[in-house]
Formats: sequence, C-alpha cells, structure tokens
Amino acid sequence: MKLGRFAARVYTLLVVELLLVATTVPGLALLVLLDRGVLVAVGVLPVGPALSAALYALHRQPADLADLHPAAAFWRGYRLNAAAALRIWAPLVAVLTVVAVSLLHRDAAGVPVWWSGLLVLLAAAAALVAVTALVIASLFVFRPADVLRLAAHFLAARPAVTLGTAGLLLAALGVTVLLSEAVLLLLAAGFAAALLVVCRPMIAGITERFLA
Repeated sequence: MKLGRFAARVYTLLVVELLLVATTVPGLALLVLLDRGVLVAVGVLPVGPALSAALYALHRQPADLADLHPAAAFWRGYRLNAAAALRIWAPLVAVLTVVAVSLLHRDAAGVPVWWSGLLVLLAAAAALVAVTALVIASLFVFRPADVLRLAAHFLAARPAVTLGTAGLLLAALGVTVLLSEAVLLLLAAGFAAALLVVCRPMIAGITERFLA
C-alpha cells in the first residue's frame, strides 16, 4: 500500500509538472527569444495561474488510488482560479519588476545604497504575502481583500509558515541565479508540493475556522 501511494504521488507530480510546463513555456519562451528587459513581466504572468492550478490539483489528490485524475484536477483549478491568481500575481510581478529595474540601474538612477536595501525588503515582503495569498486563493473562495488579510494574519501568527515559505522562495531564487529559470520550471511541481506542506498549519487553520 505504501509503495502504491508513493507511485501515485510520483505520477501526480509528473502529470502536474508536464501541465505546468505546457501552460507556462509559451510566455517564458519570450524571455529567451526576445529582450528580457522589456518582456520579463509579461513572460512570467502565466506562472501565477499555472502555479495556482498545481496547488489545487496536488491538494486534492484523492485517497483512493484508483481515482487518480490529476490532469482533470489541474484544469479545473486553472478554470476556477486563473482570475483570482492573476489578481495576486500581476501586482507581485509589477513590484518585482520595478525593484529589479531600480537595482540594475541603481548608479544611473542615483538610487542610494540604503534605498536599495529597502527595495529588497519590499520585494521580499511582497513575495511572501503574494505566495501565501496564492495558496489561499487556490484552495478557498474568499474576496480578494480577505485573501490578503488572511495571508498577512497567518504570516504574523504562524512563524513556521513564514519561515517555510521564505525558505522556499530563497531556494527558488538560488536555483534561478545559480542555474536557470528552466531548471526552476522543471522543479515547479515539487515546489508547489513543498509549499502545501509548509502552509499546512495555515490551511488547517482556515479550514477549521471557516469550513468546520
């Protein structure tokens, strides 16, 4: 039985990974084929809905091994959550783009060192809140303002969620800088699964508070 569950988990991760690649490669290809500086924001926009769909599919893996339909769950999550995911992801991409451009052209823009530090902190805080909010929006139905409030609340109230999410974001940044975006994309399903694990206390808290 344990071997069967392991095989089912691997199968689900592989299917979700293939669908993640299929739904994000067209946009990310722009980063390789054209001017990264101009199109980086547009190219990464599809990642938000795809990651949301992956979170939805992985969270809803059935206990019955004979009832595995990860592809159907992925596409259902994509249809249900694409708009909500973009409302979270697009502002994050905008913030990160502004911060990146400011840091890359710091000398030309005359940005002082202390301001650069604040920009890095802003980018880190925005990423933490947005990724946590994306988990909530992928698994639950709340108004956008309530999603952000819940994300901020659990980041403050559950240090394990904050540290775990921050660690995953740092790992993703490290993979991107040291290797490439392509390698990070190939690990995206594993990243989504790990994100669900570190956010488990938050997911349980929201379920108990609002769905019990």
